[in-house]
Amino acid sequence: QVQLVESGGGLVQPGGSLRLSCAASGSIFSIHNMGWYRQAPGKQRELVASHNAGGSTNYARSVEDRFTISRDNAKFTVFLQMNRLKFDDTAVYYCNVEGVTYKRGSGYFRDDEAEFWGRGTQVTVSS
Repeated sequence: QVQLVESGGGLVQPGGSLRLSCAASGSIFSIHNMGWYRQAPGKQRELVASHNAGGSTNYARSVEDRFTISRDNAKFTVFLQMNRLKFDDTAVYYCNVEGVTYKRGSGYFRDDEAEFWGRGTQVTVSS
């Protein structure tokens, strides 16, 4: 089992910046993919950005020139630096983990189907 704790949301004016963090904990050896999704009122949850263990990143087209995802593999933490925020960025942002290799005694157990979500952090862009 993996627990995710998000932080960094808040209220910001258009054009401002926020940095989200998400720390994973548990008997983790490695995490394959970490990412951020968001859900605005009345809309479906959508991928914002993802970062795999190999270093590849993927962004929604609406944020690719403004947001940057990064991760600290040693601390099982993923970050989302959000710059030049717009009204349309207002949403609850959720941390996501896919694929985990767990520590098991003296060995390891890889579960590619493992998926976990954080509780979400509110980002509000308003003047």
